[in-house]
Amino acid sequence: MDVSPQKLLVTAALPYANGPLHVGHLAGAYIPADVYVRYQRLKGADVLFICGSDEHGVPITILADKEGVTPKEIVDRYHSMISESFRRIGLGFDNYSRTSLPLHHKISRDFFLTLNRKGYITEKSVQQYYCSTCGRFLPDRYIEGECPHCHRQGARGDQCEACGRWHEPEQLIDPKCKVCGSHPELKTTKHWYFRLSQFQKQLEDWQASKSDWKSNVREFCSGWFQEGLTDRPITRDIDWGVPVPLPDAGGKVLYVWFDAPIGYISSSVEWAEKQGRPERWRDYWCDSETRLIHFIGKDNIVFHAINWPATLMGHGDFILPSQIPANEFLNIEGEKLSTSRNWAIWVDEFLEVLPPDPLRYYLEANAPESKDADFVWKDFQAHNNSELADVLGNLVNRCLTFTEKNFESRVPPAGVLEDADTALLAAIAQFAKKISYALENFQVRRAVSEMMDLARTGNKYFNDSAPWKSLKTDRQRCGTILNTTLQLLASLAVVMEPFLPFSAEKLWRMLNGPGTHRDQRWISIPDLRLPDNHPLGKREILFEKIEDGIIEEQIAKLRS
Repeated sequence: MDVSPQKLLVTAALPYANGPLHVGHLAGAYIPADVYVRYQRLKGADVLFICGSDEHGVPITILADKEGVTPKEIVDRYHSMISESFRRIGLGFDNYSRTSLPLHHKISRDFFLTLNRKGYITEKSVQQYYCSTCGRFLPDRYIEGECPHCHRQGARGDQCEACGRWHEPEQLIDPKCKVCGSHPELKTTKHWYFRLSQFQKQLEDWQASKSDWKSNVREFCSGWFQEGLTDRPITRDIDWGVPVPLPDAGGKVLYVWFDAPIGYISSSVEWAEKQGRPERWRDYWCDSETRLIHFIGKDNIVFHAINWPATLMGHGDFILPSQIPANEFLNIEGEKLSTSRNWAIWVDEFLEVLPPDPLRYYLEANAPESKDADFVWKDFQAHNNSELADVLGNLVNRCLTFTEKNFESRVPPAGVLEDADTALLAAIAQFAKKISYALENFQVRRAVSEMMDLARTGNKYFNDSAPWKSLKTDRQRCGTILNTTLQLLASLAVVMEPFLPFSAEKLWRMLNGPGTHRDQRWISIPDLRLPDNHPLGKREILFEKIEDGIIEEQIAKLRS
């Protein structure tokens, strides 16, 4: 049964524009989001897929200080690099924006003023660390020290990466200025706070209706509710960001956790303006029938499941998230991914050496959905060679080669179907249904496994039917076997689209299918047929095997 909503607003977490994309980013939020969106589009859903670069915040100013350049130079560099990596890996965003745009600044200021007018923002005099050596108040990430919760060294002033807990800078043990290393002192200043505590009951009641949310999201939020939500500061003492729109703000800017998710709305507004229909974005954000789905990594749960919904509740004009499918982390070769140690696999560098679909496939088959996963180069090679090349690619090549050689690259007449033929065609419908169920429940790992099992089923049929034998004794039967296998390949080209979009397009081209494979509909997959005598296209190798030497070079590069 098709239970998907007609209208979907899908977002993927805004990547921080202070470095290039790595495979951990892709595994956590972006590949799962893209798989889901491509599937929903095949179903005919009305989907708006939104993202953009998160270009404010202290890490950007820290990097700019370190390089002796402006924050704008940093975000311009990495916005361009990130958007190009997304394009090359096949992310099909309807709009990829950036939070440094004047449009985003305006919408963020309007959000602040609306919440302030409604009484959900309050001004407080607070004690904040001040570095006498640097001569300035220190935003949270300019401070590091011992985590007050797990007692790991090097915790940031806002959050500990080791345990994931959020805290205030003054809670750190033995805090130090990250720039000069001196011990800062507490001084009085003022900041504006969002009254998050007022939304606890509303948030708990709202989340109680989300029984289909992943357990990691529900359990994480439950812990916060048990401790009790507190008001959160939404301004910072830096000169890079959205200026606080009040006359007595004293040069402060909005805290990045407050303005970044508003980027989903500003990106949607930008998209609508590009369409020449500037109010079109409201059809998604202001329609109660729209399902808003946020794809994130687990480090963003608090922001998307507590802070952002409370902000939307306070504002009052927009829908709330329907789903927040947060994934766990991806490790590299058994160790925690660390960009500071360069223990990472950078997407742009990967794509200089290898094509995108094998990476997409490995991250889908190894998705960190319920626990942390591990990227292992040898395992990546095995998935490519033994599954993509030896199962899926081999089925395509054998069938097309045999048809080319013996039937002039034309689809042989279907003839009279035997039980094995009808069983294979029936399997297409069964697998499409199983894949659909998995994707509706955000189970990419299970879905891509079913896709590969469909290819395995095709291989078994081809081997068992042995068209090379019937070619000599019953040419009509041989043609029926090839016809049936070619129908499977046509269906596979559509089924592959969410997972392997480049290869799906390539296979459709080899089959010389009408239009594009994206013109097809998921519900029609079981009935998709290439007509008798249909001319096939030029045969190509669908997946190349990856040689040991390439893998050894990548392992050596990682460990250098």
